[in-house]
Amino acid sequence: MQRTFDVQAVREQFPALSRTHKGRGVIYFDGPGGSQVARQAIDAITGYMERGGANLHGVFPTSTETEEILSDTRRAAADFLGAAPDEIAFGANMTTLTFEISRALARGWDEDSEIVVTELDHRANVDPWLIAAREQGARVRWVRVDPETLALDGEDLEQNINERTKLVAIGLASNAVGTINDVAAVAERAHSAGALVAVDAVHAAPHIPLDRDAIGADVITCSAYKFFGPHVGVTAIRRDLFETMDVYRLDPAPDHIPDKLETGTQNHEGIAGVKGALDFISSLGEGTSQREKLTSAMNATEEHEAALAETFRTALRNIPGVKLYAAPDGVRKTPTIAFTVQGQPPDEVCARMLEHGFFIAAGDFYASTLAEKLGIGDSGGFIRAGLAPYNTEEEVERFIESLEEIVRET
Repeated sequence: MQRTFDVQAVREQFPALSRTHKGRGVIYFDGPGGSQVARQAIDAITGYMERGGANLHGVFPTSTETEEILSDTRRAAADFLGAAPDEIAFGANMTTLTFEISRALARGWDEDSEIVVTELDHRANVDPWLIAAREQGARVRWVRVDPETLALDGEDLEQNINERTKLVAIGLASNAVGTINDVAAVAERAHSAGALVAVDAVHAAPHIPLDRDAIGADVITCSAYKFFGPHVGVTAIRRDLFETMDVYRLDPAPDHIPDKLETGTQNHEGIAGVKGALDFISSLGEGTSQREKLTSAMNATEEHEAALAETFRTALRNIPGVKLYAAPDGVRKTPTIAFTVQGQPPDEVCARMLEHGFFIAAGDFYASTLAEKLGIGDSGGFIRAGLAPYNTEEEVERFIESLEEIVRET
């Protein structure tokens, strides 16, 4: 049986939660832009640097230890994403990795090729593909987002995938409004047409269990700074695809997977921190294997966060002048809360909430097409508050009270 989610025990693992701002304890609701870092990740980073780091392929201990860290982190990341260790590659971040992957995959495209992107996605899973398509003369098809349901138009998606489609790029979850897409259904349609599927899991990774093969992704990419670790990107590419990818690399560099995608010297201390972050996550779960522990932990995290998010959204709907942007009840969502306040610029609301100790942000968060479709792209975008496993019911209640006070004063 899954043990009770102990949020206080979780909070003890995040040193940043002790920070104060102008005499108030800080409440971090800015997780969608980057979570706070778990102590195990911090210790792994500093431990690596204190013991002495080195580049790879040396016979001396710091070099062989670095290789062991990379190998251990690949295994942990593979367990996290539902892949094999040799399918895992590291990079600067999801955006950089996607640019590298898009340039490799696009080499086989031409003027008879088509790719599919969506209006709901973060531009990191749009623009690299648009640029690659433009360079190869391929056509781009856009899948519409329904402004009412904040979900993709399934009929439009079905019509946009055809025998010319080479790739479908789709986010597992919207970083702006939290909608979780049915990627498995999209992948089934794409694969039936002979197309590849590239999934942006950056926003989903801190909130729900991930399983690359279960959702039918050929490529799934995320960034550890969103799931309690450092700024390191992680991708899992299906082996047969990875092995045939003609990546951009230096001539003396390895031509085998996964090393061939990892251009230059990697962020070794950061990769050590990724392992620390994943160790923290697995400590919240149960099971006999690392994969079972990670999946159990993410299920428990989703349950904890979903309950808080439901309370949060219900309260916002009851505040006059507040407009909540969320998919209908019954649609699976991450605990990311997007809203606006009538008559108040989003950045000013954030500044006033900071006076109450809340760290939140405003903007389109690179989901710029969605913001434009909703008519808020030119007015400051959304106000976004996101929950993490270290957030509490009391913090949500305080947020609502503070926002109500601000609304009353206008």
